[in-house]
Amino acid sequence: MGKISVMGAAIIDVLAAPVNFDKLSVGSLPMEDITLSYGGDALNEAVVLAKMGAEVELFSTVGDDEAGERIVNYLSSLGVDTRGISRKPDVPTGINIVLVDDKGERYFLTNPHGSLRKLTEDDLTPYTDTGSDIVSFAGIFVSPLLDIPAMTKLFAAIKKRPGRVLAADMTKAKKGETLSDLTPVLRYIDYIFPNEAEAALLTGRDDPYENARLLTEAGVGCAVIKRGKEGCLIRKDGEYIELPAFPGVKALDSTGAGDTFAAGFIYALSRGFSLRDCGLFANAAASVAVEYPGATEKFPGIEKVRERYEDLKRLSGY
Repeated sequence: MGKISVMGAAIIDVLAAPVNFDKLSVGSLPMEDITLSYGGDALNEAVVLAKMGAEVELFSTVGDDEAGERIVNYLSSLGVDTRGISRKPDVPTGINIVLVDDKGERYFLTNPHGSLRKLTEDDLTPYTDTGSDIVSFAGIFVSPLLDIPAMTKLFAAIKKRPGRVLAADMTKAKKGETLSDLTPVLRYIDYIFPNEAEAALLTGRDDPYENARLLTEAGVGCAVIKRGKEGCLIRKDGEYIELPAFPGVKALDSTGAGDTFAAGFIYALSRGFSLRDCGLFANAAASVAVEYPGATEKFPGIEKVRERYEDLKRLSGY
């Protein structure tokens, strides 16, 4: 139940919803909601963990500008340890424009020159010795400077400490990377959290069971496939665990849902939950996240997650 270290991006999101893409050609398109929010895979995980009562520190980089100051102050207000966030005077803080359609699906406009894309191995390596016993690397393929050789060196340094747990979330491979390409990195990862599409891009296969098997055979300790409305699929030590999503959820915005799933799983892991319970708790957390606009800023905390986790245990007969 000690501190959890999270590594990855912290940015500003500007969300507009609901967007009718058929009408984007007009000069002006009114939105029901336009919101300035906080985002980035690592920030989202850290915020959810903090709101659920975990002690958490974030290792990241932002610009030495107003947006970077806002991010650091926001995280500090939630109790997140921000001493590992470096400020770069020559790099603007990353700002994304997020267009959300009427089904809650997201489409991103990003700045390739902002801090989101400028996070490097050198920004994170100084904390590999001081970080906690549970480390979450929140974004494989998010930061192009953290390529496979850089991640391999970083993960090897993290895993030098005996007994340390390394979890990793990911996004879609940007340059056609395959499972074989990623193998040097995967052997250091204890828990990985791809969604079905992300896993399929790596393997060239569509079957989540096959992809979970391939990930573990490539070296991952435990593969956790996020399946949205279908819940999640876990494979460890040759065994599969299929767990349901919370039923009847009306998704308002899926921004940050995957990050919230990862944070929920890691929170449960840090509390000594069984592997099955970690998956159920993560499903419960994600179901709460999609009912609120934005990534995690309006995430209500742990009570609603606990209630849904208990309901899922009953529904799954566990």
